[in-house]
Amino acid sequence: MTANLSAMMTDAWKVLDDNSRWMSWNLFLAFVPLTLSVWLFLRGQQKRRCFFWLLFLDFLTFLPSARHVLFNTFQFVKSIATSELLWLVPLVLIPWYILFILSSKKRWQTFSWSILFLVFYAFLPNAPYVLTDVIHLYQDIRSINSVWLITLVILPVYILFIGAGFEAYVLSLINLSYYLQRIGKSKWILSAELITHALCAVGIYLGRFLRFNSWDFITQPDILVTTAIADLFGKRPVVIMLVTFAVIASLYWVMKKVTLGIMAQNRLEVVSAQPKGNLDVL
Repeated sequence: MTANLSAMMTDAWKVLDDNSRWMSWNLFLAFVPLTLSVWLFLRGQQKRRCFFWLLFLDFLTFLPSARHVLFNTFQFVKSIATSELLWLVPLVLIPWYILFILSSKKRWQTFSWSILFLVFYAFLPNAPYVLTDVIHLYQDIRSINSVWLITLVILPVYILFIGAGFEAYVLSLINLSYYLQRIGKSKWILSAELITHALCAVGIYLGRFLRFNSWDFITQPDILVTTAIADLFGKRPVVIMLVTFAVIASLYWVMKKVTLGIMAQNRLEVVSAQPKGNLDVL
C-alpha cells in the first residue's frame, strides 16, 4: 500500500513538473491582456489596487519561464544587431521622439493609449487559447494508469488552469464594457464582444494550428499575413474558427453572468458593512 502510494505521488509530481512551465507561461500570456485592460479601461483607486496585484501575478507566472524567455530575447536582439534591420531602429524611435516633443500632453496620452489598446488586442486571444490546452489533459490521462491520480490531482489542476485563463478573458471584456459605459457607448458592448470573440477565434487558429505567437505581428508580420491569407479561407479553417467562436461565446456568456453576480454580491456585502452614516451619503 505504501509503495503504491509513493509511486502514485512520484508520478503526480512528474506530471506536474512537466506541465508547470508551459502552464505558467500560458497563464502569464492570459494575464497580460487582463493587466492591460485594468490600465486602459479602469480608473481611480480600483485601477491602482487591481493593477498592483495583477503585476504581482504576472511576475509569479513569468518566473518559471524567465530564464528561457530572456535567453531567447537576447538571441533575437543579437540577431537584429548583426543584421541589416538595425537601421530600422532609429527610423522607428526618431518619429516617436518628435511626436512626443511636438504633441500636447493630451495627444501623446491618446497616442500611447491607442498603442496599448492594440497590444491588448494582440495578446487577448492568449486568454481563451487555454481552452485548447485540453489536448494536454487528454495526453496526460492516456499516459497515467491511476484513476485516483487523474481524479484527485490532474483534473483539478487543469480545471484551475483553464478556469483562471478563461476568467482573465471574461474580466478583460468586462473592463472594456465598463469603459464603453463610461464614455456613453453602452450600445456598442454586444458588438464589441462578438467582434472580439471572432478575432480571438482567428487568433486561436493561428496559434494552435499555424503555430504563430502574439509577437509575430512585430517580428515576422509578412510571413504571418501571407500564411493567414493562404490558410484562413479554406473549408477546414473556417469550420474550426466557427466552432471556436461558438465555444468562446457560449462559455463567455455563462462566465460573465457568474462573474457579474459575484461582483454584485461583493458590492452588497461592502455596502452593508458600511456605517449607517456612510450609507446615507451613498
